[in-house]
Amino acid sequence: MRIIFMGTPDFAVASLDALLKSNKEVVAVVTSPDKPAGRGQKLHESAVKQYAVQHNIPVLQPEKLRDPEFLAALESFKADLQVIVAFRMLPEVVWNMPPLGTVNVHASLLPQYRGAAPINHVLINGETKTGVTTFLLQHKIDTGNILFSKEVSIREDENAGELHDELMQAGAETLLKTIEAIEQNQLKPIPQEEAQQGQELKEAPKIFREDCKIDWNRPVDDVYNLIRGLSPYPAAFSYIDNKVLKIYATAKEIATPSVEPGTILSDGKTFIKIAAKDGFLHILNLQLEGKKKMEVVEFLRGYRMS
Repeated sequence: MRIIFMGTPDFAVASLDALLKSNKEVVAVVTSPDKPAGRGQKLHESAVKQYAVQHNIPVLQPEKLRDPEFLAALESFKADLQVIVAFRMLPEVVWNMPPLGTVNVHASLLPQYRGAAPINHVLINGETKTGVTTFLLQHKIDTGNILFSKEVSIREDENAGELHDELMQAGAETLLKTIEAIEQNQLKPIPQEEAQQGQELKEAPKIFREDCKIDWNRPVDDVYNLIRGLSPYPAAFSYIDNKVLKIYATAKEIATPSVEPGTILSDGKTFIKIAAKDGFLHILNLQLEGKKKMEVVEFLRGYRMS
């Protein structure tokens, strides 16, 4: 079976690597165009492109997915199946091209957490489990029939970076299981409406900067979950002396604060804690605007609290 793989970041590389190590025939890779990055604005290749080049897989990098030249090139590979992992939304002319369709790997237990940022939102919402799902693409984003899913437990202190790595491996395993079922003609697709079974759907829209600003009037648990759900990237933030303070890790102290939410308390040597609605968050790992990321004790050695 001839497969075209579509993806961009590290999350997708694990799935591509699993396909190759299982001797699946990946005939081409589609990924994002190279983009300027860093101070020198040098062109940066996606993680998927770097992997594909190292393994001598042809790479397509269309600016526009409806471009006739791209579509002709895609068709020329005569793929039986397309696989998409962490890529952009495909037009029907692309996802409907191969005879077996296009399989997507999504980092949630569909139909819950459809959208661009499922890993962040499950943590922000304080979920105790999530997972990965493979499904067949159709018109509306993340709504196709479910093929396979794998559940993953979430630790109470787990952050988005750690969960990303767990789901990346779970996604690769689930994709292989899906490909093998397709090869053996053993698929039993389940409509998402059937899987929903009356559950209220939770969405996972793209995270914007305003979503990352901490509201200290919220309960401690909500702020704690926001911080771990955005760590290490894009990172929740607050302000200290009119400078942006990114916060990556905290510890909860449930209490009845005698100060207003958002009040910063510190001994100047060992701790910083900030008041929330029903307690405090002890800051463990942080980054002040213009400085490197560091532990709180290191931060306090070089910063005088006002």
